[in-house]
Amino acid sequence: QVQLKESGGGSVQTGGSLRLSCAASEYMDSTWCMGWFRRTPEKEREGVAVIGNDGSTRFADSVKGRFTISKNNAKNTLELQMNSLKPQDTATYFCAAEQNCIVSVFFDGTADFGYSGQGTQVTVSS
Repeated sequence: QVQLKESGGGSVQTGGSLRLSCAASEYMDSTWCMGWFRRTPEKEREGVAVIGNDGSTRFADSVKGRFTISKNNAKNTLELQMNSLKPQDTATYFCAAEQNCIVSVFFDGTADFGYSGQGTQVTVSS
């Protein structure tokens, strides 16, 4: 049973930066897709950034050029660097993992994830 735990959330002003980290309980090899998603009271789930099992990445249009995603295999972590934050980025961010995924389905789909964390709150004030 893989466990994922997020950290790094907080409150920042518009234009600020945060770095989120997702720690996995075991090594996630190249068969795993991993990604960051967010939820708000208005939207149950939105794909933010994912890394496919082929190393490809996909970002939501709203975060392109501002967010980067990286996987640290030595630490078994998935990182999300968020720059130039906007109030509309306010959400609970959670990470998820799916083995042997189809990236588009993993990013856009509504099916339950293989594994996901509880989330960390990000609040951006204007």
